Amino acid sequence: MLDIKLIRENPEKVKQGIANKNEKNRIDELLQLDKQRRDIIAHADELKAKRNSVSQQVGQMKKSGQDATEIIAEMKRVGDEITEYDGKLRSIEEEIDTIIRFIPNLPHSSVPVGKSAEENVEVKQWLPEGFKFENDFKPMDHVELGKKLNILDFERGAKISGSGFPVYKGKGATLERSLINFMLDYHLQNHNYSEIFPPFLVNKESLRGTGQLPKMEEDMYTIEKDGLYAIPTAEVPITNIHRDEILNEKDLPIKYVGYSACFRREAGSYGKDSKGFLRVHQFNKVEMVKFVKPETSYDELELLVKDAEDILQALNIPYRILMLCSGDLSFSAAKCYDIETWSPAENKWLEASSCSNFEDFQGRRANIRFRNEQTKKPEFVHTLNGSGLATSRLMVSLLETYQTPEGKIVVPKALQKYTGFNIID
Repeated sequence: MLDIKLIRENPEKVKQGIANKNEKNRIDELLQLDKQRRDIIAHADELKAKRNSVSQQVGQMKKSGQDATEIIAEMKRVGDEITEYDGKLRSIEEEIDTIIRFIPNLPHSSVPVGKSAEENVEVKQWLPEGFKFENDFKPMDHVELGKKLNILDFERGAKISGSGFPVYKGKGATLERSLINFMLDYHLQNHNYSEIFPPFLVNKESLRGTGQLPKMEEDMYTIEKDGLYAIPTAEVPITNIHRDEILNEKDLPIKYVGYSACFRREAGSYGKDSKGFLRVHQFNKVEMVKFVKPETSYDELELLVKDAEDILQALNIPYRILMLCSGDLSFSAAKCYDIETWSPAENKWLEASSCSNFEDFQGRRANIRFRNEQTKKPEFVHTLNGSGLATSRLMVSLLETYQTPEGKIVVPKALQKYTGFNIID
């Protein structure tokens, strides 16, 4: 959520930032309501001061035996006016809150301005030694490999739950679990994160805090009877651990890593890259979340990206990093890098991680602050999160990259101690 003071003092800057994100601009309407709000508060405060003064006068008149009937009647009239103003104020503040919660975070000045993903900027590409984009044999895609090796079953997943809910079988299930455990261990042992195992269902306030609600409600799986939502990512419960808290500055940065299943309806996405793992409604992800001081958040973003890169380099998976343009940024992000892994069968890059800095946008929405040791005043933290990584797209690249001409899968060395086997055949 943006600071109303920022909007009030820099309306044109805010409007431009919103335009750069291809979002709807309601700033003029918001500022008009904000002026009404401040005017009402000023009038109400004047009336309350008058009521207090009159109340003292009534007390003095009663002590001296004077008739205070007229003044008491006037005080009642003032009280009725105050009640009326308070009602107007509540109504206007509700309108302001509704509008401001639909205003996206503003892109950071370093973010390239662009309308869509086609204008994202590649900033890095990493290829394992000896890697070639052209295979010496025609690679099978991950769906074919899954069927041939009896490790993935998309058809039975569809029978059980619907399309986009895969079943992992045998060594495929073991490989998926091993990948998750490897990533968790790597972040814990090498990057100094603290592990969280969060709930997979959250309440509405948690989703408001991280910015998924109200704007993205149609993309959520809901449990209406209990007022709960299936999480789109572990970012939501992990960030909300500190909702409505004031953290100690000396404890920052706080770095959490956690595994969760993730659930996304992705309304309107049907027919888009729907094969196998390319678009699923349930998938697994290891998520990194940081709470940091404002002045360090962009350094922490670069470190976050590096933490995700380390996983891919340990697995010898080719990848590239894109800086997202303004029009491709998420609602809550001020800056974001996507990490894409190579799919030999699809012959294209697939997004496997997004690493974002939200600045104080989530901190403000979720009321997460830290106490500045110098000023002794609370300030909003900056929050960051990154996939470290999502397994579905990563599994596509892993299976296709490590396949042999015979259609077997060599297990990456980094995973063999977790799987207990070195080949899937």
